[in-house]
Amino acid sequence: MTGLIDWAASRARMVIAFMVLSILTGAYAYYTLPKEGEPDIEIPALFVSVPFPGISASDSETLLVKVMETELAGLDGLKKMTGTAAESYGGIALEFEFGWDKTKVIADVRDKMNAAEAKFPAGADKYSINEINFSEFPIIIVALSGQVPERTLLRAAKDMQDRIEGMEGVLKAELAGHRNEMLEVLIDPLRLEAYNVTAAELISVVRNNNQLIAAGEVETANGAYSVKIPSSFKTPQQVYNLPVKVNGDRVVTLGDLAEIRLTFEDRKGTARFNGETTVAIQVVKRKGFNLIDTTAEVRQRIEEQRAAWPKDLRDAIEVKASLDQSSQVASMVSQLEGSVLTAIALVMIVVLASLGTRSALLVGFAIPTSFLLCFVLLALMGISVSNIVMFGLILAVGMLVDGAIVVVEYADVKISEGTGPMTAFTEAAKRMFWPVVSSTATTLSAFLPMLFWPGVPGQFMGMLPVTLIFVLSASLIVALIFLPVLGGVAGRMSRSFDGAAALLMPLPWLVRAALVPPALYMIFLGAMQTLNPAYLLGNAAPAGVLAVLPGALLFVLGAMAASVTLTAARIERKPRRIRGRYRRTPFGYFTMAIAGNPVMPLISIAAVLFIVVSTFTYFSANSKGVEFFVESETEQAIVYIRARGNLSLPEKDVLLREAEDIILATPGVASAFSFAGSGGLNSNTGGAQAPLDTVGQVQVEMIPWAERANNPDLDGDLVMSRIMTKLEKLPGIQVESLSQSRGPASGKPIHLRLKGDSFDTLKEAVVTVRTRMESMAGITGIEDTRPLPGIDWQIDVDVEKAGRFGADVATVGGMVQLVTRGILLDTMRVDSSDEEIDIRVRLPEKDRVLSTLDSLRVRTRDGLVPLSNFITRTPVQKLGRIDRVGQSRFFDVKAGVTDGLFALKQKQADGTVKTIGAARIRADNPTAGPAGTASGLPEAIIGGKTYEITRLDAPDAAAIDLASLSVEPINANERIALLTSWLTEDRPLPAGVEWEWTGDQQDQAESGAFLSKAFAGALGLMFIILLAQFNSFYNAFLVLIAVVLSTTGVLIGMLVMDQTFSIIMTGTGIVALAGIVVNNNIVLIDTYQDFSRYMPRIEAIVRTAEQRIRPVLLTTITTMAGLAPMMFGLSLDFIGGGYSIDSPTALWWKQLATAVVFGLGIATVLTLIFTPALLALRVWFEGGAYRSFAWLSALSKGPGSAEARDIALNRAARKIRSPQIIWEEGDAREAAETPVEDPAPELLESAPKAGTDTGVTPVQGMPGSSLRAAE
Repeated sequence: MTGLIDWAASRARMVIAFMVLSILTGAYAYYTLPKEGEPDIEIPALFVSVPFPGISASDSETLLVKVMETELAGLDGLKKMTGTAAESYGGIALEFEFGWDKTKVIADVRDKMNAAEAKFPAGADKYSINEINFSEFPIIIVALSGQVPERTLLRAAKDMQDRIEGMEGVLKAELAGHRNEMLEVLIDPLRLEAYNVTAAELISVVRNNNQLIAAGEVETANGAYSVKIPSSFKTPQQVYNLPVKVNGDRVVTLGDLAEIRLTFEDRKGTARFNGETTVAIQVVKRKGFNLIDTTAEVRQRIEEQRAAWPKDLRDAIEVKASLDQSSQVASMVSQLEGSVLTAIALVMIVVLASLGTRSALLVGFAIPTSFLLCFVLLALMGISVSNIVMFGLILAVGMLVDGAIVVVEYADVKISEGTGPMTAFTEAAKRMFWPVVSSTATTLSAFLPMLFWPGVPGQFMGMLPVTLIFVLSASLIVALIFLPVLGGVAGRMSRSFDGAAALLMPLPWLVRAALVPPALYMIFLGAMQTLNPAYLLGNAAPAGVLAVLPGALLFVLGAMAASVTLTAARIERKPRRIRGRYRRTPFGYFTMAIAGNPVMPLISIAAVLFIVVSTFTYFSANSKGVEFFVESETEQAIVYIRARGNLSLPEKDVLLREAEDIILATPGVASAFSFAGSGGLNSNTGGAQAPLDTVGQVQVEMIPWAERANNPDLDGDLVMSRIMTKLEKLPGIQVESLSQSRGPASGKPIHLRLKGDSFDTLKEAVVTVRTRMESMAGITGIEDTRPLPGIDWQIDVDVEKAGRFGADVATVGGMVQLVTRGILLDTMRVDSSDEEIDIRVRLPEKDRVLSTLDSLRVRTRDGLVPLSNFITRTPVQKLGRIDRVGQSRFFDVKAGVTDGLFALKQKQADGTVKTIGAARIRADNPTAGPAGTASGLPEAIIGGKTYEITRLDAPDAAAIDLASLSVEPINANERIALLTSWLTEDRPLPAGVEWEWTGDQQDQAESGAFLSKAFAGALGLMFIILLAQFNSFYNAFLVLIAVVLSTTGVLIGMLVMDQTFSIIMTGTGIVALAGIVVNNNIVLIDTYQDFSRYMPRIEAIVRTAEQRIRPVLLTTITTMAGLAPMMFGLSLDFIGGGYSIDSPTALWWKQLATAVVFGLGIATVLTLIFTPALLALRVWFEGGAYRSFAWLSALSKGPGSAEARDIALNRAARKIRSPQIIWEEGDAREAAETPVEDPAPELLESAPKAGTDTGVTPVQGMPGSSLRAAE
């Protein structure tokens, strides 16, 4: 394999040409790759919907849902099936395993539904199969509002919708807040009676005359012609003139019986934008297109469409774009680009300070080159640049330079010894080939299992391991192929630079030093010009791929100038006096103190283990708990207005208007969409659904973060807190908010599902669970899915009486429909609508009341008979919907958790710990703290912090020693654990009711279990790779110990930074660390094995520590430096200038960055102590330094072993008074062959005889050695 390096070095021109081509291709790929905020996640789920006008929820369950469940239960790969039965509707949600064959599954579902459809009762509409894709959310909302007629506003919105949908990058543009058109036929019951016309006759006449009949073809000798009978309605006048019956000589038309008008469907909801009635256009991007560019084109199309309107229309209709995701994505990309550049700059500074200019430029070259090669691979795979990809690049900055640093540092040493540049870099690449390959392979092994992360979290985070695998693979090529060639060529060029620097040497040193900053500034300008072609050239910047050439050229010239000026300004130190002995470094003395005697390794190991155990113990008692995903600052949110009862739409709108006025008057709010009743925008709620008793919702957009970054009072979370505080004071409603989902989160964190077959038993179980939750501190926003309180009117038909009059249920139903929503006669097309509109017949609005049923009469064979003769009206409890899962009914109980509360724990006499109350940390100014903290209960100082007790459940509260209590943060996991203990130990639920945690808790459990398996799998893969390299179980195990040490560092980081342990982010950081931290140990063990071949092993340990301390610290510091800004939430804007702290994007990655920085830093420090100690421990153990272990070894190997004879020899030596050691300079082989029991004759002859008056006893020689012990 190392021959590849020699081959590349011998073809330097070809390698450099390929390098340039790769850089240009990567730059083109980056500029053309789509940019988006979050990865496109395709959920393997389908939703089957069956409309059935007029069917009740219970009948829908029996006649629709159960039939579909039976047919669909046998689908391959089906993970979960959930059914919903509601009024006029039945639906099934099918969830499959990831990796499904969507085309095949949809075909199978269609076949099953065709079989089920045949079993549906008459009246059911055609089923529809819909895909569920959480990534297809609007990228921008276009709101049209103004004091114009509704038809004018709708027409303008549809024209703009058509223009936007014509864009290549737009998947669809949907309208919201509008009503569809309808041809309304208002009949007069008295006229129907007068003309003796029934509702069935009206339907038949309209349907029979509204058809387009293809009559066939006529083929004659003169030609063939198609014949058609176009009789579909096109105008309301045609419906008006439609003949219904003949009354004598007069033809009765539909216009004689009814008033016909083109109008809109009944309003089911209201829509407003910033308080004005609006029609909104929701623009959804097509997958694979750049979000930022698509949004800019949408805005351009809007302006072009407005320009085409008449001036009066432009003045009357206001068009505004809101909820623009491109601004967030552009800010995210800009901040992450700044973070990448910051990481590169910090890494360059560290390397420059340690290795010098040439090495720093070579290492710096490895970063963008690896990135650009990664972009080429991303483009080939069709992967967009998202926030996950960008953070993967940031995480890789410090890791990808590890191989480059090791190679460059070794080459630097060789060059300083007088080796030529090309030879030095080639030797360095070959010497470090397997350590670099092994370290890269172990790092990849950590991320490889993450490719199989299941569920939505896995799809969301899946691009992180893909990006890192691409980048690290590219860095391997750069470090072992590109860098040796480039370093060799640069070394040759450096001679020219040295010559140029020699020309500057006659100048004074201050002049030479003054030339350095301009050269470095030229490098900066070149980098900025490359990133932003308009940075220096403005509008004169070239377009396309050529845009990067000026900046690249300036950067190269700056690098050359910097090399010359830095060489000229270098301060030449006085040569040191050459000494003929090896001098230890300070770290060598430190390592010698650890490994140089048998005691210190044990002490060092014990100290490290004490730190590890203490950290785990302290963290378990003082952590801030666990969360599923990280929380970010609110930029967009939905406020749900909840109320119960049979509220009309105007009543709902009044409640909504009060909340809307408060929201719009709150500082920090940029815009708000308000919807009463049904309707709303398709927002990314992460799968969360609105509460069932929602009567309205307000979708709030904050002022862009860049405009409020310097005003802490406008923090998104604070603004939402003020809004919710004001809204909670409104009478008659409840409110709750949901911030925009920025990750794989679902709804409320506490989500308990109760399953059973009996509604009464399930309702009892819900009441029990709600009562328990309401009694627990910190649980808020409790809701459940029981039927909402309300009444429905049930009309019972006495079939026997109706039969006597010649009537039936269908006739009665038709008459009742005239009072309610009307009878759908047919559909027709009109010029003002792009789709078919309904023709619906019903009574005038004043007659559409329940009392009209008493006066309506139905035509029978005996004449007109009042409906009241055989129908009765009774109010019944409202049953809005029935939910089913696994072919059983279920209710859900959901709740949120209040932030900032702590559970008070008291240790019981039996050793158990019991929760007895809740508290929160007292604010410096209690009046400025959160509302509701003034409890009147005492305060307690626990762990050095003052807590205000908000709740104390113990009966003898006065007798409790508050200072002896411990605290634990109240979060969803802690509350769920208490509820689980209550459900399993007390068993409070009625018989026949099953329970399970779902929602966030289910996803969290799955992700936690997977990350544990991924961690174990990564360790297994790394262990195999290390065995292949070292061929030693001990050394492989020694390398993997760094993983445990890194976990200790992660926990310390969580404590120092006061962060919550995130399952997704912190867990990912721990798995990633498993592959990063072992690299240092690999370098140390590899060097130790090399040294131990020709020097004593203790000395090899010390020499290894001395020689590899610099690359170990460099690789560690560069990785930490690359992620340190993200850990502190710092984002630098290199292009526009300035910086930001704790932006919404930066908050995402703080926990992951903290895990890597602290884990790697502390693991490196502990490794530099622990690894030499364990290596020395093995040496001293094998040397017999630990007597007890020697006894065990001798006992296991038998009395004839070398260990047993050594013990016997030592026992005999202790019995003599003055032993003398005689070194024999003979052949070791002859000595080994001499029997141990018979010492050499010459020794026996020269030795005094036993028993003579010498006071000493002869001792025989040591076995297998030329060393002999004698008197």
